[in-house]
Parts: sequence; structure tokens; C-alpha cells
Amino acid sequence: MSTDAEMAIFGAAAPYLRKSEKERIEAQNKPFDAKTSVFVVHAKESYVKSTIQSRESGKVTVKTEKGERRVKELTYQSEEDRKNVLRLQDLVDKLQMKVKSYKRQAEEAEELSNVNLSKFRKIQHELEEAEERADIAESQVNKLRVKSREFHKKVAEEE
Repeated sequence: MSTDAEMAIFGAAAPYLRKSEKERIEAQNKPFDAKTSVFVVHAKESYVKSTIQSRESGKVTVKTEKGERRVKELTYQSEEDRKNVLRLQDLVDKLQMKVKSYKRQAEEAEELSNVNLSKFRKIQHELEEAEERADIAESQVNKLRVKSREFHKKVAEEE
């Protein structure tokens, strides 16, 4: 606590409870060593700065200003990792469902295109056959015209 408003709750004792300016500057400038210092959860205060005393099989013994405590190392980090894994697994599942859906749509589209292609080829074959029949019929009509002209010429000559 450092502001006057925060210290006002202590009344007349406030000036004696406040750290001197020199002590506050030293506390602020003191480097934090992440290898030997940690912050641990405290019942009354949210977090308390502690010094690591020993590490044994995933547990750490720390010394606080109010005594020693044993805490599980990386519990918070493992919980966060587990949450992230669950969230990522959920995303993976959703993406796999989308991929399956897209595959199914692609297969349906391919099936439809194959059906349409076979219809197109069938109609194209029928068209070619119809053109052949039309050519044959046209050639027969031309032969009949020629025969008709020859017949009319003979009839005209005989008259």
C-alpha cells in the first residue's frame, strides 16, 4: 500500500506503516530471478513472492516470509495446456467434420458430372446417327429427283 487513500484506513498509524522512499526504490529496482523466485497462491493474499528451496519429483519446496510450503510445480501451466489441448482438439474435430462434408460434396458433384457426361455422350452419339440418317435420306431424295427428272424427260420425249 502506498497511496494516501489506501493508507487512510490505518488512521494515525499510517505514516509508521509506510515504507520509506529509499526502501520502496530498492524494492522496485531489485531484479527478479525466475530460477530461484516464484509467486505462490496464498490464502489471505492472492500471491506471495517466495524463494525456491528444493525440487523433488514435480514438487517444489518454497520459503515465504511467513514460512515454508510445498506446492506442485507447473500445476497452473499444465491446466492451461490441458485447456488449450481440449480447445485445439475441438477445433480439429470441427475441421475434420468440414473436410468430410467437403469430400462428400465433391463426390456428389463428381457423380453428377459423370451422369451428365454420359448423357452428353449418349445424345452426341444419337445426333451423329441422326446426321448419318439425314445424309442417307438426302442422298436418296437426290437420287429420286434425278430419276424423276429422267422419267419426266422420257415422258416428255414420248409425247
